[in-house]
Amino acid sequence: MNFRKKAIIAAVLCMSMIGAVGCSSKNSGGDSAGSQKQEEKAKAPDEVAGVSLKNPIKVDKEAGTITVLSQVNGKYFTEVTRHASVFKDGSNGAKSVLTAYANPEQFYNALIEIGAKPGNNMTPDNATTTKVEGTAINLKVTWNGAGKEYDVNEVIKDSNGKKIAFKFGGNLDRAKAKNTGCLSCLDSCPVGIISNSTYTYGSVEKTKEVKFTGNQDILPKDGTYVATIYSIAK
Repeated sequence: MNFRKKAIIAAVLCMSMIGAVGCSSKNSGGDSAGSQKQEEKAKAPDEVAGVSLKNPIKVDKEAGTITVLSQVNGKYFTEVTRHASVFKDGSNGAKSVLTAYANPEQFYNALIEIGAKPGNNMTPDNATTTKVEGTAINLKVTWNGAGKEYDVNEVIKDSNGKKIAFKFGGNLDRAKAKNTGCLSCLDSCPVGIISNSTYTYGSVEKTKEVKFTGNQDILPKDGTYVATIYSIAK
């Protein structure tokens, strides 16, 4: 075999090796993408925004947020409620738009941890004439596939078109004694950990001046796990 033929064969072998390496690299990337999709598919439906049934509440002091695993209660897409979020094992556990997997004491302590201060200004005696005080609290809601965090005023509808304005009422001792499980109430409340300062107690069930329902045009279907994300209002 002369030198020219040897050179041609060597060149062909070199190009073959380059092609093989290129194919190997491409396949490796495909396997990686496939693995990522499999991991996402394997993710449990209760894992949302860093919380799950195993770890239902997360405090991020640096970000100033509290994330609580909750579940959509589709009953309140059409029925009226005064409860935004209630612990599942409380006596009012089935009466809120969002059923929470953290209890009031955990939620209260988490609010203290991020620097919120309770108002503790409400009692059963002054409830109908007093609006809740304390640090103003924002609430946002997200879920797997939502693509964003929705403000509470997007996922819960006020029949009067007014804004929900949560404040950290406190009420820990009363919350523990009553065992209602109330984390966030939609009118000022002497038991709920946070509640809506826009209305006095009884505005939903007694005077009926407002109706609150979950917004089914935005919230996912009944039973879907969501993350409720609380922070101090700026």
